[in-house]
Amino acid sequence: MLALEAGSARLVVDPAGGARVESLEVDGLPLLLTAADDDRNHGIFPMAPWAGRVRDGRFTFEGRDHQLPLNKPPHAIHGTVRDHRWRVESESASSAALTVDLTDPWPFGGRVVQHFVLAPDALGLTMEVHAARQPMPVSCGWHPWWHRDLGRGEPVELELRADRMYAKDEAEIPTGELAPVTAPPWDDCFTDLGTPPAVLRWPGAATLTMETDCPCVVVYTEPEQALCVEPQSAPPDALNLVPRVVQPDAPLVVHATFRWAIDG
Repeated sequence: MLALEAGSARLVVDPAGGARVESLEVDGLPLLLTAADDDRNHGIFPMAPWAGRVRDGRFTFEGRDHQLPLNKPPHAIHGTVRDHRWRVESESASSAALTVDLTDPWPFGGRVVQHFVLAPDALGLTMEVHAARQPMPVSCGWHPWWHRDLGRGEPVELELRADRMYAKDEAEIPTGELAPVTAPPWDDCFTDLGTPPAVLRWPGAATLTMETDCPCVVVYTEPEQALCVEPQSAPPDALNLVPRVVQPDAPLVVHATFRWAIDG
């Protein structure tokens, strides 16, 4: 495990476990679910070389059809890098850089880099998706599992600042069409974001503001213990809908910052 500290903030990242943020505590408050809460759905995990679902695990690029493993049948979901060991390229008391190669089942090669910078009042994340010798379609993002209840007051409240959401079909996959924002419950992708796009408030405990240059945010309200607010470079099924093509000398680079204030 890799532990970073800044003021009263402590971050633990697991390079061997997909470079997942295993915990984020501030003033002793566990802002994220941990493995003790749910051994699979916890922390913050990286999504690359695609984020969200790929319909039936299939996409076409430059005239060739590709089939990905269906790790959430009947679809492929959340990329491959969360399932691989990452290398620690640099480390200090409050920052680190990790990298992982893109291998099978991803057919193009390449690599992904994550930068973590912890401050007393914020966590800054950067993700880079690099092509190897050939262009490739990609998307990426982060999947946080924020605690619903920090035990100091009421459950978390979400202020989402988005003007549009992606319409979905019967398979729960975006069609590419945009629609007005509807009321929760949500497992949906939002765009036309405000600044900041999302604020989480735990009354009597803490406020967290999400800042990002990602054009999309997926919000998942259904879990009983967690609220997921996920910055993504593109909507689910982007490899089919709106692929971002990276070149060997032109990676996809995205940023997200989670900034907090503790009550009292």
